[in-house]
Amino acid sequence: MDEAPTSRRRIRQLEVVVAEAVYETPDTTTLVLQAGDDHLDYKPGQFLTIDPHQFEALERFTAFLEDLKGRREPPRAYSMASAPHEKHLAFTVKEERYASGTTKYPPLLSPLLVKRAPPGMRFVVSGFTGPYTLPEDVESKTDHVVHLCAGSGSVPNFSILKHALLFHPRIRHTFIYSNKTWDDVIFRRELTTLEEKHPERLRVVHTLTRETRPGVRTGRVTTELIRELVPDVPGALFFACGPAISAWDKLAARNGGPPPTPRFLETVLASLKELEVPPPRITRESYG
Repeated sequence: MDEAPTSRRRIRQLEVVVAEAVYETPDTTTLVLQAGDDHLDYKPGQFLTIDPHQFEALERFTAFLEDLKGRREPPRAYSMASAPHEKHLAFTVKEERYASGTTKYPPLLSPLLVKRAPPGMRFVVSGFTGPYTLPEDVESKTDHVVHLCAGSGSVPNFSILKHALLFHPRIRHTFIYSNKTWDDVIFRRELTTLEEKHPERLRVVHTLTRETRPGVRTGRVTTELIRELVPDVPGALFFACGPAISAWDKLAARNGGPPPTPRFLETVLASLKELEVPPPRITRESYG
């Protein structure tokens, strides 16, 4: 994830306690945290970071990876699923997978957080930062925010959506969410509840790439789909978050391998370019 300019950061360390582990999908967990009585100053869409060195259970894996890479393991970034007006902090983790020939190193921290972070577990987080946020003067820029998400890319958009529905009543939202299967959809129940509560201001559209389901779109997010769902393209603001070409794919290409295949983010950005959306009206965030 890209970080916000230093002047806008409010970085601090917080000791937190897991209050609840919510299993969103078979490989995705939201950790709801208690952080004492501290005033938590963050913006919807930002992320926190977690240093893997603090976990004794990971000590040997961390040391092995550092020997292998020849450098210290950095903190990992996770988007906030909560919004600032909510009582507890919450962030969502999708377990990374190791695939021989595709992934250079096995994941370190995400398997622990997804499968082995029970209520009562304590650790330290650093937060909060990231430029993937609504502009301060959003209501002067648009009355329509379009969320283009895939997989865990829905997490920061979910935070933004909850906050905006409450504090920006003039803005309506279209939430276009791509997943492989119905079981992969994160926040499925919560998105349905929000849509039912705000029928005039929120439309949620799911699309599945590896499964057919009645009432659900099939296929990837395309230029045609965006054009259909967003008739006011020139006046909308777009927030796109999802998997992108990885650093390892780019390195392999530079070393003589084939050009990397565009993933969700590259495809969506190409569609927005085709639709002549000005770059200042697009906010992006990626993982991969």
